[in-house]
Amino acid sequence: MSESEILERLQEVYGDVEEEAEEIIQDLGDEDLAQDLEKMEDLLDSDSEAPIIRLVNRIFARAVQLGASDIHMEPFREYMRVRYRIDGVLYERLKIPSRHQGSVVSRIKVLSKLNIAEKRLPQDGRIRLRVGSKDVDIRVSTLPTAFGERVVLRLLDQTTLFRGLKDIGMAPDTYEAVERMIHKTQGMILVTGPTGSGKTTTLYAALDRINEPERNIITIEDPIEYQINGISQIPVNPKVGLSFANGLRSIVRQDPDVILVGEVRDLETAEIAIHAALTGHLVFSTLHTIDAASAVTRLIDMGIEPFLVTSSIEAIIAQRLVRTICPHCREPYEPPR
Repeated sequence: MSESEILERLQEVYGDVEEEAEEIIQDLGDEDLAQDLEKMEDLLDSDSEAPIIRLVNRIFARAVQLGASDIHMEPFREYMRVRYRIDGVLYERLKIPSRHQGSVVSRIKVLSKLNIAEKRLPQDGRIRLRVGSKDVDIRVSTLPTAFGERVVLRLLDQTTLFRGLKDIGMAPDTYEAVERMIHKTQGMILVTGPTGSGKTTTLYAALDRINEPERNIITIEDPIEYQINGISQIPVNPKVGLSFANGLRSIVRQDPDVILVGEVRDLETAEIAIHAALTGHLVFSTLHTIDAASAVTRLIDMGIEPFLVTSSIEAIIAQRLVRTICPHCREPYEPPR
């Protein structure tokens, strides 16, 4: 199938949503935000006729349909560009006239409970909604630019079934090594890599592999990306003072066998996690470093004594995501050695 034929098929499947969004833009006047939606409204069944609300709904629905991980809404002089990140690559899907970008941003701010009047400072929020049968958690980040506020939304589909440890693409020898490590009774296992490299997916797969009635597994995450039966999962809530460090301090008093800390962000969290790893607990966590060796340097730079790092770390996994190939187009290939 040629490239043009593939594009035609994609247009047949997904074009209706984009065309509807274009029609909504054509219908827009100079109106501003009209009304709020309920927290868990089904966007696909919305009864609202306000064009701005319908436009934002269609942008969200399209992103979920395409399996996008992020939505980028970027203001320029004459329009706001909407791009979706799919399989690690950004694709431009829509251009909204600049006169409507303020209303679109305001709509998103209301949904994420941000301050509509504050346009000079960055803001962070969260939206929880339902698109069809999918429960989606969206992390919202706004940033003031020369032509208005830029918005980036990270989509987390909580109804998506995560992959098992055997299915995430590890080489056989790597899988065997990881399998041995995650069955240890104490120590720390770190997964490193840039944002969006699949660290959380790997950790969830590891937890699911060792999730047995004989083990008490507790996690603290920001946010909870997947819900796993049999595991106690705690969401970080800075507004009430529940940070990674505070939550982890309480978790160690809950008689855990296995602990997952969503991310080691500061010295206090690192110290508590390492202490837990040295006192009979298996601790999983992530670090934003480019390779495995850099994770050791990062912990030492945080202020952890080198001897504590060497005595607590059992494994460091550095990973990247590889783009998948269409199962109907791929061909066998033997790489040169």
